[in-house]
Amino acid sequence: MTNVKADPSNTHHWKKLTELHDKHQSQSIVQLNDLAANSGQCIDAAGLSVDLSRNFVNQAILDELVALAKTQGISEKISQLIAGEAVNNTEARAAHHSALRLPDSIQTRPEVSATQQKIKTLADSLRNKTWRGSGNTEITDVINIGIGGSDLGPRMVCNALSSLASEGPRVHFVANIDPRDLETTLQGLKPASTLILISSKSFNTTETLENALSARRWLLEEIEQSDLSKHVIAVSSNVEKAVAFGVDADNILPMWDWVGGRYSLWSAIGLPIAIAIGYSGFNELLKGAHAMDKHFATAPTESNLPCLLALLEIWYVNFCAAHSSAVLPYSHELGLFPDYLQQLTMESNGKQVHKDGSHVTHRTCPTIWGSAGTIGQHSFHQLLHQGTELIPVDFILPLHSHSDEQNKQAHLVANCLAQSKALTEGKNEAAAELELADSGLSESEVSALASHKASPGNRPNTIIAMDKLTPSNLGALVALYEHKVYAASVVWDINAFDQWGVELGKQLSTPIYAALTGDSSASTDKTTAFWIKRFTQS
Repeated sequence: MTNVKADPSNTHHWKKLTELHDKHQSQSIVQLNDLAANSGQCIDAAGLSVDLSRNFVNQAILDELVALAKTQGISEKISQLIAGEAVNNTEARAAHHSALRLPDSIQTRPEVSATQQKIKTLADSLRNKTWRGSGNTEITDVINIGIGGSDLGPRMVCNALSSLASEGPRVHFVANIDPRDLETTLQGLKPASTLILISSKSFNTTETLENALSARRWLLEEIEQSDLSKHVIAVSSNVEKAVAFGVDADNILPMWDWVGGRYSLWSAIGLPIAIAIGYSGFNELLKGAHAMDKHFATAPTESNLPCLLALLEIWYVNFCAAHSSAVLPYSHELGLFPDYLQQLTMESNGKQVHKDGSHVTHRTCPTIWGSAGTIGQHSFHQLLHQGTELIPVDFILPLHSHSDEQNKQAHLVANCLAQSKALTEGKNEAAAELELADSGLSESEVSALASHKASPGNRPNTIIAMDKLTPSNLGALVALYEHKVYAASVVWDINAFDQWGVELGKQLSTPIYAALTGDSSASTDKTTAFWIKRFTQS
């Protein structure tokens, strides 16, 4: 695949968007957004409903954003992604995670179907208790040891679908090389009834391997070496090293170069999900993602949800000077979703060069942050409402809950809708003065307090709703953001699928570790040497 520089800032659409921002910046969302007249302008796809009516855009701005995307070849680039072409140009690889979600009847990669069958077999055997540990012991706990994409995706999904987790073993996650992560997870567990799942493509990731070695030592405190294979499964491309570790070759599932880590929860990396909620639930997750894949591949750019969300991000980042974006799930079960999106978005699009290697002249990825509502309302929402930064917000809203307490669910939905309304409309000083006067304050007190109570409003936000948090709807939601990230990278002309910046810190940690553990020949800079000395002498 050839890589022709396509700097969006050199297009006439970029210039026109700058002019449109200058023309409309003094208007409010309510004044500007002619979509609001269309009862919320919801676009439905794959079980999700997305309301764009509270964004700082009108039809003219949207039309120009869509035209920019078309100039950048968005339709062709989507087709290349879905077809499994080498869209990851710096590593000459495909990013074909959408193939993991194809139904068997149209599956293009036979190795996927074979692996899915293996996932089903392993998950079923653990859930129906035919997999036995040392001494014919039932496996009651599974610990997934991985980091990054081998942890964040399956951890988030297992947490989000915890209401469906029954019958099978308890699933735990360990990622941090901080020894307390593994130590606290192991408390109360027994080696004979615990299975370790090691997820590492190279079987050489420092954090994962160190935790796996510690877990193996813990297992061997009570079980025989000959029984180790009953307690360890691996997901890796390094079969030889996994077998040497003690994993039976039949219990090693593959990882492929054409699936990036942060896009891998649909692969064998998702085995913890199948163990936690059953293979049928995992399959429903795949189906929901596939439904969003079909929408992304076939919907016109004008009504393509991932494209529209990407274009709104570009509008706010490049023309409205937004530096960050908040994702606020109004669902306790989706509390880890912002954490997951941080890697998905910032590791993908945190780039400073175009696909041809030349430096970008425009800003790219915003900082992603957030937490579950209503908890955030009592902390950082103050910044959203009255801070000086423009921070676009995505509200994620399951309308109904798996809980029987529908009154509390109504409170949750009311809070989400109220936050969206308040961010958009705000409260001017005149309204604040009336409220304060009605409360009985004196004229001088009203005058002193009105500006403190006023909120400027005009804070853009999008509501992404679903009827209920199900595996299918969650699959669609994750795929929506995956494709949003890719669509934004197409317009910015950057590679969303490499992560070379992550490697530098890994490289530098090797000689520092050597020095910390007694290698006096390791050389480093003065500041690092100072802290090495503090560590070794304390």
